[in-house]
Amino acid sequence: MPFARLATATTPTCHIGLGLAAVGRPGYINLGRDQDLGADRSVEALRERTHELLDAAYAQGVRYFDAARSYGRSEEFLADWLRARPGVDDIVVGSKWGYTYTADWSTEAERHEIKDHGLATYERQRAESDALLGDRLDLYQIHSVTPDSPALTDKDLHGRLAEAAAGGLTVGFSTSGPAQADAIRAALAVTVDGEPLFRTVQSTYNLLETSAAPALAEAHDAGLTVIVKEGMANGRLAGPHAPDALKTVAAENSLGTDAVALAHVLRMPWAGVVLSGAATTAQLASNLHAAVVDLDEEQRSRLAALAEEPTAYWGHRGQLPWH
Repeated sequence: MPFARLATATTPTCHIGLGLAAVGRPGYINLGRDQDLGADRSVEALRERTHELLDAAYAQGVRYFDAARSYGRSEEFLADWLRARPGVDDIVVGSKWGYTYTADWSTEAERHEIKDHGLATYERQRAESDALLGDRLDLYQIHSVTPDSPALTDKDLHGRLAEAAAGGLTVGFSTSGPAQADAIRAALAVTVDGEPLFRTVQSTYNLLETSAAPALAEAHDAGLTVIVKEGMANGRLAGPHAPDALKTVAAENSLGTDAVALAHVLRMPWAGVVLSGAATTAQLASNLHAAVVDLDEEQRSRLAALAEEPTAYWGHRGQLPWH
């Protein structure tokens, strides 16, 4: 398991990863992104920004980096960074397949990505990821599995993923939507030749969306590494958008709302890696303070009251515009 490398890391931030969804393409749904990225969304501008973030993250102890085929040029940017830094050999690199990026580097595209969990898409995107990342790719995840995903029942796909696992690639899945817990439990039941197929799960969990927690605990108990995404709820827990209760607890600790929100996730006993989706180095530095936040029981209780019903949360998320 590549995540065993993190077990030897001693920095407080080693269980925080950097996700590249917000910087690998010009358009995304995070609130405040217009201000974060500015007007220049050219390929070279975002390549430079991504490399700055990767440098800052690595220098501050981050050791997991997460991309996807649908995150524009995120794999390309990450691969360029790795090639220029051959001495960086103590990190874990993950990517995802199952969505095809279709926006052609535009923020005005009618559709930014198309989902397909079929075997043909896996074969095509695996070749694309291999061409960019080669043997630096440690983890390959099915992107956004839901309970009705054919990836949960496609035996031919399972066989090909098992072959990849036998070759040394860790196979995982991510989830989204109000039925994340159902998707996680269904994936835990997938076996090939009597052995569990998946070794990692990446799910949305944050102060507003907590419904996957019991299933994530089950996944952890089953031996999977749990990666948490969207800990900032696509910007809803950041700065001016944060709920008043979160702002108050953050002020009591003299920290940003982002650090407190991510600290809540880091304290979950099943959380192996919590992703930062920072778009600037200043955001990243603030996010990383989460590793040393110490909330008391009363503060945690106030924050727990922020949880929404899953259908309401995902309905709100679905209405966020692509910036």
